[in-house]
Amino acid sequence: MKNENPIGLFDSGVGGTTIWREVVTLMPCENTLFLADSANAPYGEKSKEEITRLSDVNTQYLLDHGAKIIVVACNTATTAAISYLRAKYKQVPFIGIEPAIKPASLNSKSKKIGVLATRSTLASDLFAKTSNQMAEEEEVQIIERVGEGLVDLIESGQINSPKMTELLRQYLLPMVAEGIDYLVLGCTHYPYLLPQIKAILPPHIEVIDSGYAVAKQTRNVLQQRDLLTKHTSQGRHTWLTSGKVEILKGFAPDFVEIRKIESRRAEVRN
Repeated sequence: MKNENPIGLFDSGVGGTTIWREVVTLMPCENTLFLADSANAPYGEKSKEEITRLSDVNTQYLLDHGAKIIVVACNTATTAAISYLRAKYKQVPFIGIEPAIKPASLNSKSKKIGVLATRSTLASDLFAKTSNQMAEEEEVQIIERVGEGLVDLIESGQINSPKMTELLRQYLLPMVAEGIDYLVLGCTHYPYLLPQIKAILPPHIEVIDSGYAVAKQTRNVLQQRDLLTKHTSQGRHTWLTSGKVEILKGFAPDFVEIRKIESRRAEVRN
């Protein structure tokens, strides 16, 4: 029965597990299948063509394993590839992610918000469109910073390392000096850095990401298509990785099954 098929999610690595957590919290009875393409992380420094190719391979894998909806749990992959994916795979709905610029802009008192994201996300047409719209409508100044190196450290298990603290201070303190009162996290990996980020930022600066909004939109789309599970027990959850299982295990609740993908089709099917 298609209602009991899993919600499919993918990311360049472990960051998408922050979205997965929001999805499972909101819909605990749904089955899920999450793919972490850690062998190819980070996506943020790759070309749009390479990100699209990898996103296509990830989507094919999830569909081959019965996914009833695809959550692109990666800001970079959303901005680079979601239009392509929606056009190619019309049989399945896609949920994408973009930085939460709009709510930050609407609520900012200083009219200055910071955005910490990957290079690809900040350079994308989608980000430019949203930023320009908010700058014009709300007269907000958007201060951008590329979080270069952050994903690599998270993927290698160095969340609490001195290098991480050094990079975060390097990226955040100039935005503080410019007077931001909101910081938007534009990468699904970054919520894992919240304790350190909050330790660096003054307490009046709000930090927001897109996790809950993505989970809510996923539920809405499943409901509209009559694809919500009929089960009332806890769902089954599988995490797959193309990288090191040990790294993914460090982010997983006890009820999650974790497997390494030994081989995948590297080419894109027409």
